[in-house]
Amino acid sequence: SIQACAAVKIVAVDVGSSGPADFRFLFPAMGVSSPTRQWRRRGAGGLFAAAFATAMVTAAAAAMLVSMACGLRAVSFAAPPAAVQRAPAVASTPAVAAGEARGAMLAGGAIDPLVLAAGRSSTFGRDVVAEARALVTRQALKVDLTGKVAFIAGIADTSGYGWAIARELANAGATIVVGTWPPVLKIFQAGLKKKATDEARKLDDGSLMEISKIYPLDAMYDVPEDVPEEVKTNKRYAGAGPFTIQEVVDQVKQDFGKVDILVHSLANGPEVTKPLLETSRKGYLAASSASAYSLVSMVSRFAPMMPPGGSVLSLSYIASERVIPGYGGGMSSAKAQLESDTRTLAWEAGRKYGIRVNTISAGPLKSRAASAIGNEGGKTFIERAIDYSVNNAPLSLPLYAESVGTTALCLLTDLMSGVTGMTLYVDMGLHAMGTAMDSPAYEGLEKPLQTPEGKELVEA
Repeated sequence: SIQACAAVKIVAVDVGSSGPADFRFLFPAMGVSSPTRQWRRRGAGGLFAAAFATAMVTAAAAAMLVSMACGLRAVSFAAPPAAVQRAPAVASTPAVAAGEARGAMLAGGAIDPLVLAAGRSSTFGRDVVAEARALVTRQALKVDLTGKVAFIAGIADTSGYGWAIARELANAGATIVVGTWPPVLKIFQAGLKKKATDEARKLDDGSLMEISKIYPLDAMYDVPEDVPEEVKTNKRYAGAGPFTIQEVVDQVKQDFGKVDILVHSLANGPEVTKPLLETSRKGYLAASSASAYSLVSMVSRFAPMMPPGGSVLSLSYIASERVIPGYGGGMSSAKAQLESDTRTLAWEAGRKYGIRVNTISAGPLKSRAASAIGNEGGKTFIERAIDYSVNNAPLSLPLYAESVGTTALCLLTDLMSGVTGMTLYVDMGLHAMGTAMDSPAYEGLEKPLQTPEGKELVEA
């Protein structure tokens, strides 16, 4: 915007047809409605106000024209406090009331908070307001994470929710740092160097997402003393370097000094294909340790270097509260723990460090990890879960990783600065359903409507 030293703040205009006498500006503090109508009633003070306002009208109109010609989007004249205090109060014009009635009171960083809608008879004025409204629409959800460090734990390929979240954070300018399970670290690093991943790395501006550093991370272990000998000597961990949670925290602090955003995008249940009745104690506890307690450990260890206003996010699944056959091995219990811990951590970390903790209960996605669960009857567990969701969710469309990514962006930034301790569903509404619409119980009835796709969905 064009900044000028003036005694008023002008953010929109009603332009009449006959000249400066018809320019009706809103002076929020002064309340001057029409300078040429007020000066007669107010003597010298009113004359001064009218003369000053007319001068500002001329300057503002010129600046507005320059702004439009140059492709600028807002004209703002900042008001010194002293001038505001001295200003006499005058009732608003009908144009002001009409502007407010049309919803012209706009808020945002790129345009001043008080906006007067254009006059009913002014095409130019209406164009200005349309331009202002378009600007606010574009800027309303703009997030600048430049200088913010985001650590995402659990990314090992470009197909999962963790990657989608990282991409959205990178789009907003965040520095991306990743923790990857040691046995797949080299495969992940090699894949990122291939041309085939360029499309997945492409950001909205056409550039490629850069990962500042990838650390080996096994969230089963808090400190080196926790690592059993069979893991230390396992060739899949050979050459990985320090990989416990505390060791990674120490390295990140040394390399980046802080973490503003922490994302827990990992889970593992070694007996996930077993029904709960057949799950061993070891398998059950392993699922809880890797999938739930790892969040507790990461928050407790990362939080001391997270500035107030920082944010933590994890990923859950509807099996935490509903029976999902095929999602066994104690994983449903682990997700329930994760959501419960989210609420408690929100309280404790909020009071101690001033950070927020939330989780997203995401719908089924055919990621590489999910595709490894079961393969009975020619279909994997995740393929059946996706089919069920499409047939029974209120939005009968597949869920894409980008939907979780953009939701995570909101939860992790000031867009949702007042939200903590929340489990937010991003599952096409499946969590709201109490019955399966593709059940044989509904045979003979008219089939429910299907959600229209693409352009039709937007217009609807």
